[in-house]
Amino acid sequence: MPVKRYVLDGQAIQSLDSFYQLIAKVLPLPDYFGRNLDALADVLTTDLDGPCEILWEQSAVSKEAMKRDFQRIRTVLKRVGQEREDIKIVFR
Repeated sequence: MPVKRYVLDGQAIQSLDSFYQLIAKVLPLPDYFGRNLDALADVLTTDLDGPCEILWEQSAVSKEAMKRDFQRIRTVLKRVGQEREDIKIVFR
């Protein structure tokens, strides 16, 4: 089965709100996605079909703009990648 690649543009992610907007647009998330970190973890671990790769391009730009929120998102994404062998999380 081919690996689906979902690319997040770090230049477009400057806040938690812009992150939720972009990830809901790029990934095939359900309509009921709650736009919070717990909901993100839930949908990625249960509703996202694998195998896939989530690639956050220019993540340093987002990190600079978002500060602590970036670290919180990164923690959730890394945890999802550890829980699911069919999801790879990459920060560039």
